[in-house]
Amino acid sequence: MSQAQLAHPGPMTHVWLIARQEVIKGFFNLRGLIALVAYCLVWGLILYYPIRSAAKYIADPHMRQTLSEMLGVVSPKYLLSWDVPELSLFWVISLYWFPLFAILSSADQFASDKSRKTFRFLVQRTGREALFFGRVVGQLLLQSAYIITAGLATLVLTLFREPDLAGAAIGDGIVVLLNLLIVIMPYIALMALLSLYANSARQATLFAVLVWCVLAIVSALAAYYVPSLPSLDWLLPGSQIEMIVDNTPMGALLHAPLPLVQTAVLLFIGLVYMKRSAL
Repeated sequence: MSQAQLAHPGPMTHVWLIARQEVIKGFFNLRGLIALVAYCLVWGLILYYPIRSAAKYIADPHMRQTLSEMLGVVSPKYLLSWDVPELSLFWVISLYWFPLFAILSSADQFASDKSRKTFRFLVQRTGREALFFGRVVGQLLLQSAYIITAGLATLVLTLFREPDLAGAAIGDGIVVLLNLLIVIMPYIALMALLSLYANSARQATLFAVLVWCVLAIVSALAAYYVPSLPSLDWLLPGSQIEMIVDNTPMGALLHAPLPLVQTAVLLFIGLVYMKRSAL
């Protein structure tokens, strides 16, 4: 490697350095530590009470049959047939918890820099593209760490109850964690875009709520007044959750293209906005 290459690292190196700094900042500053402690406490309660308690009943074949008969036509088609009941409960809770957590924890990707007027200094050293993707990748790494931690805790809980389920728990758990990472990707991309426009993390979060409300209302009105028009629900990040919540891990993975396309589109819009905006 030449001296020039060492002195001037490439864009990918800048992206990695920024992402690494985001991870360090997310875990080791005061706000990050508070969020980590709160996260561990919440998931500890979730694992100990709803998941641990309900899994004992769902693991009983007679109880599964009773639940299916009681629920009737609304009986879950796949959830009650999972080999690892702890994992099925973790799946349902995580599908709604982690998108919300991703919105709240990734709302300040750029808002603080914008309000402090530090964008100009940052882009002079890294470039706008590297800064944008570095922050997004950093948030993906942070969320991945949270998801994997919760998944490992669920695995430990399963092994305490039934060690023979280790193989099924590990196999299904890997696919579940991959699904969850794909699910949260458009949320992080959306918050990257909104935090470029907002002046604070709170304002970015409010913009996210507004976006969801407006798109949901427009989709409902379009479906009511123009029934022949294709559904607009696919515009909303997380619109596939209703289709994958009662599914197998591999079946849920078949719906991955929609959030991946949403992520790509949102990242493209965010990058264009960042490159054209006055910093």
